[in-house]
Amino acid sequence: MEQLPHCETLLLEKQGPTLFLTINRPDVRNAMSLQMVAELATIFTQIEHDETIRAVVIRGAGGHFCAGGDIKDMAGARGQKPEEGQHDPFYKLNRAFGQMIEQVNQSSKVVIAVTEGAVMGGGFGLACVSDVAIAGPTAKFGMPETTLGVIPAQIAPFVVERIGLTQARRLALLGLRIDAKEACALGIVHQVAETDEELDQLLEQALERVRLCAPNATAETKALLHRVGHEPMHKLLDSAAEKFAEAIRGAEGAEGTMAFMQKREPKWAGDTE
Repeated sequence: MEQLPHCETLLLEKQGPTLFLTINRPDVRNAMSLQMVAELATIFTQIEHDETIRAVVIRGAGGHFCAGGDIKDMAGARGQKPEEGQHDPFYKLNRAFGQMIEQVNQSSKVVIAVTEGAVMGGGFGLACVSDVAIAGPTAKFGMPETTLGVIPAQIAPFVVERIGLTQARRLALLGLRIDAKEACALGIVHQVAETDEELDQLLEQALERVRLCAPNATAETKALLHRVGHEPMHKLLDSAAEKFAEAIRGAEGAEGTMAFMQKREPKWAGDTE
């Protein structure tokens, strides 16, 4: 694995096949700055083809996940005048975040969001593109943009994909803030912990399941799921059958079948490098 870069807004720690990524701006409730967006994009680009990393755990330092966009960046963009023939600085600011969140959404890794405290705006969007989302007892979720006179431009499509149009309308158009239990009922998160200890246990359980699943098969499955609804079903199923044949004839398929017959864990389950 290549050495992970030094980041100003993120703490990075690799433990076995898991990269723990901690958003580290606790003084502003981990508000998402342009620098943070750039650093997140850099990290996800670097790890995409790193076979030693199979899962990424995203959480926030200081008791909050992410409180949304950084007010200082907004103020800075307001002070810049659009140059002739160029996009508005606010467009660039907003679109950079959208490109990063789309990258996280499409990552071949299993992305696990551990949410606590404020999970607002951009932080809410980040939670909505995770593969597994676990909420702690303090987590509060919301799309407050309309109460601030702006729109959830880059996160709204991902929220609709996550929970459907009907519920996304209610959250976005009323600027609601909801607790972890309602977020779980809506499908924003998958599990809710009653205590910090339980939160850590649920994370450990999720990572244990990642360990038992073949990395290439997991990545191919995630890519297949993302294609649903975006192309004709017969075309999708034809392609999926080709992928299935490749998988079952490949190294993972052979090892998985042999491990099942021999009643042992497959080799990838012990791969922690």
